[in-house]
Amino acid sequence: MSENKVPRKPLFYVLLMLLAASLLLLFSWRWLQAYLEEPVNTLDDGTVFVVNAGESFSRVSRRLEERGILRLPDVFRLYARVIGEDTGLRAGEYLVKPETTVSGLLELLTSGRVILHSATLIEGRTLAENMGMLSENKKLVFELAGLSGQEILKKLGFSDASAEGMFFPDTYYFEAGDTDTSILRRAYLRMQEVLAKEWARKASGLPYESPYEALIMASLIERETGVPEERGQIAGVFVRRLQKGMRLQTDPSVIYGLGDAFQGNLTRKHLRAYTPYNTYRIKGLPPTPIALAGRESIRAALHPQAGDALYFVARGDGSHKFSKTLAEHNAAVRKYQLIRRKGYRSSPLVTTE
Repeated sequence: MSENKVPRKPLFYVLLMLLAASLLLLFSWRWLQAYLEEPVNTLDDGTVFVVNAGESFSRVSRRLEERGILRLPDVFRLYARVIGEDTGLRAGEYLVKPETTVSGLLELLTSGRVILHSATLIEGRTLAENMGMLSENKKLVFELAGLSGQEILKKLGFSDASAEGMFFPDTYYFEAGDTDTSILRRAYLRMQEVLAKEWARKASGLPYESPYEALIMASLIERETGVPEERGQIAGVFVRRLQKGMRLQTDPSVIYGLGDAFQGNLTRKHLRAYTPYNTYRIKGLPPTPIALAGRESIRAALHPQAGDALYFVARGDGSHKFSKTLAEHNAAVRKYQLIRRKGYRSSPLVTTE
């Protein structure tokens, strides 16, 4: 009986096949490297691309192709799978810059380096005014629209008696789709932090029983200050008046108390009308802040400038004339307010105290 022997392939053919496979592998690797290093297609100033929460890598790859940003989305997806990044997408809004390569695009979309937008709370403005400005931000989701100050505090989980002035004015950065609730919570906590630090460094002998009273004073300073350098002087006048039992007689507080009844012209009738904020009728501080106060005004309230001035009147250019006596003050009122000039700012006010 004879055995059938399987002919062996010559070693030459085996080596040839190995060489061909190696060349193919080398070519494929170099082609992949070239693909990964090629720039993606963007606008001259970059292209914004959004990865939605829960979106699959396959879907993102197809949308990148549909937007004209990326070619060969299947290769992009396969490469991501091989290196273990196909499950690493981070939801958010990304700016794809012109110099971004295919590999850079993958790194970007898995980095979480999303576009940050900004929302600014402005010092000297009320909470309602700031909420109105926030409502114009198209990148925020609004949960607090139409709520009162107390309702906003409750939504945030805080129990202060009043929401006015409780949010630190600053610029806050956020990702698209963040909420106004998140912005205000951060602003509230920031105010608590700033106020506590400044209170711990306060000057001695101040007429405040709590940091909250200092915050009320800071809001008055914020609204009265037209020239930043005068904050300390204005604080000094207010503090000395409190210490002497004099009424503060500050227009912005009266205006705040009038609410919608104030139409831009402060009259003697307004000054005679009683509200808890009419500092011509009440002694001491009003019951709450009247606006958002910044760090400098808080610091001024806690470090008032020394001196003997008890009065000040607006010159009409944003600055004030400070006076020691009522006679000096009334003379300044006649000079700067009763004789009006073009471009004058502020309402006339003659004190009788």
